[in-house]
Amino acid sequence: MSSRRADRTPPPDPSGRRRRLPPPHRVVQFLAGLALCAAGVWGSLQVQLGVASWDVLHAGIAGRTGLSYGTVVAAVGVLVVLVSLALGVRPRLGTLVNVVAIAVTLDALLASTWLDGLHAAPLPVRVVVLMASVLSLGFGGALYIGAGLGSGPRDSLMVACHLRGLPVGASRAVIEVGVVALGWLLGGPVGVGTVVAALALGPVTQVAFRVLRQSPAAGT
Repeated sequence: MSSRRADRTPPPDPSGRRRRLPPPHRVVQFLAGLALCAAGVWGSLQVQLGVASWDVLHAGIAGRTGLSYGTVVAAVGVLVVLVSLALGVRPRLGTLVNVVAIAVTLDALLASTWLDGLHAAPLPVRVVVLMASVLSLGFGGALYIGAGLGSGPRDSLMVACHLRGLPVGASRAVIEVGVVALGWLLGGPVGVGTVVAALALGPVTQVAFRVLRQSPAAGT
């Protein structure tokens, strides 16, 4: 009888730890962060002051290669994941959930009428919404990465740079500005909002991690 019971015992975890589901509060934190990120992207799109940093690169590559925009987005995402993996940040379940959840939430927000007509609002109003969107992106990113369930493809690159000794704010700023510059050289569209967001997102993200007391290393 004892030998049969022994045969049914699951093999031990090589890491020496039992596999557990993430605590509920971490899941809530992760999803709240993703919701803030989706809201930030939504606001930045509605003010129409310039496309996001990575979209400058996507548009530039699509224009140069003739590939479809969706194909370029997917290819760049895969490439970024591979680079991040080489730098020590492996994709996790949260990476996939990140992509799907933000896409679904963003589609729902864009289908709503809540911010319709914002593009025609006075410039100061649009600038305020743009800065609120940057804050939402920075704090949302700090929240979901700090939950420790995995980071999105492009945020993984920021985490990888941080693990190599670069402050998280500088990592984000270098990546955002570098992506805009490369996309612009390839012919991608750059607006005032693009430049403002690229320069502000790094410092905002740095402050968000400190204020919320989250660790960028939790995204690994």
